Amino acid sequence: MAEDSMEIDDSLYSRQRYVLGDSAMHRMAQSAVFLSGLGGLGIEIAKNIVLAGVKSVTLHDTKQCETWDQGCNFFIHKEDVLSQRKRAEAVCPRVAELNPYVHVDTSVAALDDNTDLNFLQKYQCVILTEARLSLQKRVNEFCHAQRPPIRFVGCDTYGICVRVFCDFGEEFEVLDPTGEEPKEIFIQSITHDNPGVVTCLDNQPHGLQTGQIVIFREVNGMMELNGTTRQVSVLSPHSFAIGDTSQLQEYAHGGFFVLVKTPKIYTFETLERQLWDPQVLTPDFSKPEAPLQIHAAMLALDTFQEQHNRLPNTGCLQDADTLLVLTEEVNPTLRNKAPVNAELVQWLSRTARGTLPPLAAAVGGLASQEVLKAITGKFAPLQQWFYLDAIELVKPLQSLPAEEFLPRGDRYDALRACIGKSLCGELHKLRVFMVGCGAIGCEMLKNFALLGVGLAQSSGQVCITDPDLIEKSNLNRQFLFRPQHIQKPKSTTAAEATLRINPDLQLDAHLDKVCPATESIYSDSFYSRLNLVVTALDNVEARRYVDSRCVSNQRALLDSGTMGTKGHTEIIVPNLTESYNSHRDPPEEEIPFCTLKSFPSVIEHTIQWARDKFENAFVQKPSMYNSFWQTHKSAEHVLQRMQAGESLDGSFEVIKLLNRRPHCWEQCITLARLKFEKYFKRKALQLLHAFPLDTRLKDGSLFWQSPKRPPSPIDFDLKEPLHFTFIVSTARLFAGIYNIPYSEEDLSEEIVAEILSHVKIPEYQPSVKCIETDEGAKKPDQLKMPLSSEEERAAIGQLQYAISGDFVKEERLRMSPLDFEKDDDSNGHLDFVTSASALRANMYSIEPADRFKTKRIAGKIIPAIATATAAVAGLVSLELIKIVGGFGFESLKNCFFNLALPVVVFTEPAPVKQAFIRENISFSIWDIWTISGHEDFTLSDFINGVREKYGIEPTMVVYGVKMLYVPVIPGHSKRLKLTMQKLIKPSAGRQYVDLTVSFAPERAEEEDLAGPPVRYFFSRDEPIP
Repeated sequence: MAEDSMEIDDSLYSRQRYVLGDSAMHRMAQSAVFLSGLGGLGIEIAKNIVLAGVKSVTLHDTKQCETWDQGCNFFIHKEDVLSQRKRAEAVCPRVAELNPYVHVDTSVAALDDNTDLNFLQKYQCVILTEARLSLQKRVNEFCHAQRPPIRFVGCDTYGICVRVFCDFGEEFEVLDPTGEEPKEIFIQSITHDNPGVVTCLDNQPHGLQTGQIVIFREVNGMMELNGTTRQVSVLSPHSFAIGDTSQLQEYAHGGFFVLVKTPKIYTFETLERQLWDPQVLTPDFSKPEAPLQIHAAMLALDTFQEQHNRLPNTGCLQDADTLLVLTEEVNPTLRNKAPVNAELVQWLSRTARGTLPPLAAAVGGLASQEVLKAITGKFAPLQQWFYLDAIELVKPLQSLPAEEFLPRGDRYDALRACIGKSLCGELHKLRVFMVGCGAIGCEMLKNFALLGVGLAQSSGQVCITDPDLIEKSNLNRQFLFRPQHIQKPKSTTAAEATLRINPDLQLDAHLDKVCPATESIYSDSFYSRLNLVVTALDNVEARRYVDSRCVSNQRALLDSGTMGTKGHTEIIVPNLTESYNSHRDPPEEEIPFCTLKSFPSVIEHTIQWARDKFENAFVQKPSMYNSFWQTHKSAEHVLQRMQAGESLDGSFEVIKLLNRRPHCWEQCITLARLKFEKYFKRKALQLLHAFPLDTRLKDGSLFWQSPKRPPSPIDFDLKEPLHFTFIVSTARLFAGIYNIPYSEEDLSEEIVAEILSHVKIPEYQPSVKCIETDEGAKKPDQLKMPLSSEEERAAIGQLQYAISGDFVKEERLRMSPLDFEKDDDSNGHLDFVTSASALRANMYSIEPADRFKTKRIAGKIIPAIATATAAVAGLVSLELIKIVGGFGFESLKNCFFNLALPVVVFTEPAPVKQAFIRENISFSIWDIWTISGHEDFTLSDFINGVREKYGIEPTMVVYGVKMLYVPVIPGHSKRLKLTMQKLIKPSAGRQYVDLTVSFAPERAEEEDLAGPPVRYFFSRDEPIP
């Protein structure tokens, strides 16, 4: 982000801009941040805020690099330890590399009770980690007293416990507490009353809260409401009162309202005052007292440090007893308190010298988001404490001897202090498959490196795969990548970067997509060598496929995802939990075809229309054209077949394209001008011809009423920038698909105007075509629509003309389909979609969207920010440790969070369900029944085999979509004598197939009952899982 012009580098920040918005991005780019403490938590915060794009960061730390730092701080390497470098000096250049727009410097001066704090006045936010409580209080008092106050964030991580404290001053203004984009909600009715009641169209939920303010637009009848704001009082999910409307005109029809976002003031107290009456966030409602219990325990730990000038020793029972006594002394002095949790206190004492890197990553993500809130005023701030513990991770280790947790002088000492030597060893032996190496993938690899997952010397391995190449926009959150890596494969590049964090990892990087087509690579044999699978994917279908493979092969799956500041984690363990496919989100609502084609009402409709036009004209038609001419030998051959009365799929469209094919730049401009006329003038004229403004429906209501908007024809004007952009971008795209060269000069207004001056626009004649108004109607397939004899004759004539004019040379029978590329501003793709959408919006009196919003919607961009990705990867990695330790169901946690609010909610995974076929026969999603056969094994043998082995006889057998045996289908009873080989026809080398079977119900009137998959092995020699 250039400081002088304050322009935002969209190629780098585009995904984050959709989370924060430009106003927050500009504030961030003017903010200086001071960060003290570069342990595991400090380096996480440094990474996240530098990636986000603050103006400058000062990294303060006085400590020297030690061996155990390599297991906590991913930017400290072995050579830094050997050369006895200061931590700040070692990490500074590596942090600075993350973002060229951020100035990163260091300070190694002492920061203690005697330091003059006036140097902090040049910073907008101060973050302290690894600082004694007395210093935190002193620095916080100083920051709170400044005018304007310096925003203060204090963070601590001690073993299994972490805390975050925020103080942003007595009057902290937040411009947008939620970050959610307000939606236009159409109105069904407004009563003429006191109070007037607004009801939403089609009972659509309004999502409002009492006290919020809305603004009204395009209301007919009660015109006085338009442009005014009203405070709402919610009556139901789809109605609300807006005060007195009895003095206004009667409501007629139409209109919509939009929530008006209003700034909110938050009040913060100092650390000193909050210590005794803490305001806490509760993340886990299964243990609601935990935050206050951790608060008391960590206050006692602060006292312990003041008294002994050290942390409790690892595994020392005496220190644990001392800490418990201190906690019991501190707790009664608190105004807001909970009963002391002795077990928590003891584990805090035992692990305080240690660090759990995933816990630091998770809380580092949350703390970093609070820093960004502090300097931007975007999103609701944390008030004022966040506490989290990982006691579920250590409870099962209670019986281990103290020696398990003692240091051994290696990089895993901090981790070993928390989880013990044996569990560390299990992590080293782990064999993991991770699908995806994007933002979450990079964060996961960092966690693997710090945890020592998959070490070569322990016969462990981390296999990763991702078919994508690195793009500049990835660098904003995929922190393993640098500018020199752009257009290199994500997986191999991420692997190299991970080995710099921990060279002992065994990494195997692939470039494959994981899908049915690659099952020869990611086969059952491949899965059998794994301990667990991690998904770092950005789409549901890929997740569903990987989940099905994990269920089939009985492998644990760790899934996570983010959207902006929201994140989720889901833990799937064989025979303990349900799987990803056990639940389905409701499908995305599709925009009705008639709405897109003729009756748009909101900007999303016009953007989707423009995107569809791009796809149809510049992707589908060229692809169909190429496919047609690859199938048919020559134009002469096609002509002969058509003259003989044959109907060839796509021939009419292809001949039309051939006949209208431009051969120079001038003709591309002409084609674009004709498209303008068709899309933005004739379409409107035709609609108004078919449905004049006074058209009424059968019930007497107006046809053109909300949400239908009547169009207004647009007259072309080259002096209008939008018109010019549409012509030039459309012409460029036509030139692209037809391989027609043009120069930069050809794009000038002068040359375009000259060409257009010769274009003749045919006079408009109303069409007799029927306009679809049924919202349930689907888009017709143009290629499959029958041709009239007149159209066939015209096509034959056009093809004869093309052949006689020698217009059917090989190069004219080829086109170059485009791929919509949203991140390349030079290709004209987004210019076309933005201008076409805005013109259509103008035609229908819809507020147009700027290029930025159009890009998000047309490109289906998922907003993303590094804070959320770091948090989900940390949370998933904590669960990974539990799975490796073989911990029980009660220790597992799924999580949903929204860092914007902030809300963090931990829940138990859904327990696996048992489905009953009979009272004594049940199965779960994880069950697979097996039957082994041989070459002469018949379908009858298979059915008998299931009955004998599992006590119930199948009534139906299906393989994929092929019905092998359904007794009610004629002839199927004869199949009982056929061999399974003959019925299934397995491919060479296929060892087994999974068959779907069902069973007769206990009562005749009920439907057949589904059973688990039955895995049929073609030979008895195959291993049965």
